[in-house]
Amino acid sequence: MILLTGFEPFGGESTNPSWHAAQRAADLLREQGREAAAVEVPCVFGRTVKVLKEAIERYRPEVVLCVGQAGGRENISIERIAINVDDARIPDNAGLQPIDEPVAADGPAGYFSTLPIKACREAVAHLDIPVEVSQTAGTYVCNHIFYGLMHHLSTRTGIRGGFIHVPYSTEQGDANGKPGLAVDSMAAALVAIATTTARTTTDARVTAGAEH
Repeated sequence: MILLTGFEPFGGESTNPSWHAAQRAADLLREQGREAAAVEVPCVFGRTVKVLKEAIERYRPEVVLCVGQAGGRENISIERIAINVDDARIPDNAGLQPIDEPVAADGPAGYFSTLPIKACREAVAHLDIPVEVSQTAGTYVCNHIFYGLMHHLSTRTGIRGGFIHVPYSTEQGDANGKPGLAVDSMAAALVAIATTTARTTTDARVTAGAEH
């Protein structure tokens, strides 16, 4: 079972392509004969991790892909690490704006993704979809759910998980004067990441770092 999550709209946007891409990817995976489910999560600190944990208990997945929007980025961003800090530049959808607070008071400074991130990057690149390994998921609700996911999985066995940022949709990008990507391309990338994770136990050893 592959579980995908995407966020509700936030920051004044009327749509969030992370949710639409997660839905479409789940449909495509099921068409391939794989078990898959998509769940929309709230853009609210704390509550989003609660909904995620409930979904994990319901679906009992082997792979969890949490997906969020990073408006302004050009690429599908496969995130490497989640850090134990909430530092919100803007309020979330419930008006919460934590500053320099831990995601989990009992947690370590960070968690690495347990996806084979470089093999996943190679698989998406082979589809001619712009993709990168990203070294930061920020400090907003995307990083919050990523850290919450990995903190939860640290006490579980047999589940791999991680976080993927997607750009604006093509329409959002046009409206904001920023790069955009078709939702179908986002979904194809998520399918490639999910299927690569399902069949890969040892990550590819290729360059995907950053100088800054």
